[in-house]
Amino acid sequence: MKIALVHDYLNQRGGAERVFEMFCNHFPDADVYTSVYDPKSTIELRNRLVKTTFLQNVPGAKRYFRLFAPLYFPAFRALDLEAYDLIISSSSSFAKAVRKRPGARHICFCHNVSRFLWDTETYLGGYQEFEAFEPFLKLVFSYMKRQDITYAGEPDIYVANSTTVAKRIRSIYRKKVLTINYPINDDCFTFCEQKEDFYLVSSRLLSYKRVDIIVEAFNQLGWPLRIIGSGPERQRLETKSASNIQFLGHVSDDARRQLFSKAKSVVVAALEDYGLVPVEANFSGTPVIAFGAGGALDTQVSGKTGILFHEQTAASLRSALVEAQSVEWDYVAIQQHAKERFTRGAFFKKVDQMVTNLDTFLEETAQASMSAESYASMRY
Repeated sequence: MKIALVHDYLNQRGGAERVFEMFCNHFPDADVYTSVYDPKSTIELRNRLVKTTFLQNVPGAKRYFRLFAPLYFPAFRALDLEAYDLIISSSSSFAKAVRKRPGARHICFCHNVSRFLWDTETYLGGYQEFEAFEPFLKLVFSYMKRQDITYAGEPDIYVANSTTVAKRIRSIYRKKVLTINYPINDDCFTFCEQKEDFYLVSSRLLSYKRVDIIVEAFNQLGWPLRIIGSGPERQRLETKSASNIQFLGHVSDDARRQLFSKAKSVVVAALEDYGLVPVEANFSGTPVIAFGAGGALDTQVSGKTGILFHEQTAASLRSALVEAQSVEWDYVAIQQHAKERFTRGAFFKKVDQMVTNLDTFLEETAQASMSAESYASMRY
């Protein structure tokens, strides 16, 4: 079976890219496709040949890739994937649009529906580029929504990383969807029971990540906080931060591993669709203080692996942080929870079973009289 692996773009290193890296390692003979590729800024693919679209040669496309959004659908449609029996796309927006030949199969591991189209204000509200061209962009996005719905029909089946994402896919794209919680690269994390006196954030500094309420809470508490990550919100956040908060920017994998293992807790304030950071923290034996909605409900057990807070406010987060101080955490149990559910071995066992029996699986789901809600919550 000849396999193509396709990802939206490879010019950054976030959770979606780390999952795609695992797919590349698991399918070493598969060909890799993406829109734009910057090997200095993304996952490690060693000497793997990465095939790109025409956008690779457009000046500025790798750095200002979000400004080229209207060109991604035609770029992926132009890729020639006729030779492949199976296409596995890893997509939050565009890669699902690739064409397959008749008789071929396409599984889309969908990290989310296209959030910049379907939740524009939340996703792009912090970008100056969006604010400057908002009226024009809304017209463009209206056209792109129609494209998104059309090209969402290309995959034979979707795999969502959480029940929240599964419901969105079913609601917007009206497609069959399976839920398989994504794994972490467990080689990249180290267990440690000796925690140090600091809290940790690891996030792209975007407005919807709500790092602003974390900063506000820690300004009030005066507790030490270290923040890994960069983004358009960094300057604004640094300006409002007290001296107990450190911005570390990009750090090496080894430094990140050490920070995760030694932090008192890892803090997540975003409404995450899934979110690998809480799982990474748990694998390190570190509890998580997370906003109790979305993907956190798939990965966290409040009181056992962390504390969930229920309002995206500094006051609600502050209460959760104080509550966590009184818990006697079982760091071994925290790690065990992650090892049982979120390792690569557990994940790819399910993926391989699905790939091997894909035709049978598709026939069975086509014949099943399942409700939209059943498909949205179906777990594998």
